[in-house]
Amino acid sequence: MEIIGKLMQILPKQSGESARGTWVRGGFVIETQEQFPKMVAFTMFGEDRAAMIEGIPIGTQINVHFSPESREFQGRWYTDLRCFRVDTFVPAQQAPGFQQPAAAPAPMAPQQPAQAAPDFATAPQQQAPAADTQMAVDDDLPF
Repeated sequence: MEIIGKLMQILPKQSGESARGTWVRGGFVIETQEQFPKMVAFTMFGEDRAAMIEGIPIGTQINVHFSPESREFQGRWYTDLRCFRVDTFVPAQQAPGFQQPAAAPAPMAPQQPAQAAPDFATAPQQQAPAADTQMAVDDDLPF
């Protein structure tokens, strides 16, 4: 999975010893670029992965490739978003001839009041066809 967001914070590295040897865990937080932005924290295990984020300045737009993993402990579930790759985000190149949409349009000037509607009472009236004449009007209605 991947997500794009602005790098907000780099979390301090943690390390320790286990039966398999020394481990290192790093992490960072991004803010998504949606209508309602969300803060999302990621973890990275291993010295090489934890070092991936160190050279990227705070506020940079990044593309994060991650894998969600959940585990159960004493009846409760915990979820990690494990990052395995980080790229700085570069918007796709525009096609030739494509123009960037203009900024939001300026507010429109108030509309002029509409002209008075014609007075239908004084308009000439058409006479209705006589009842005994057959209607020869083809009005394209299905009924």
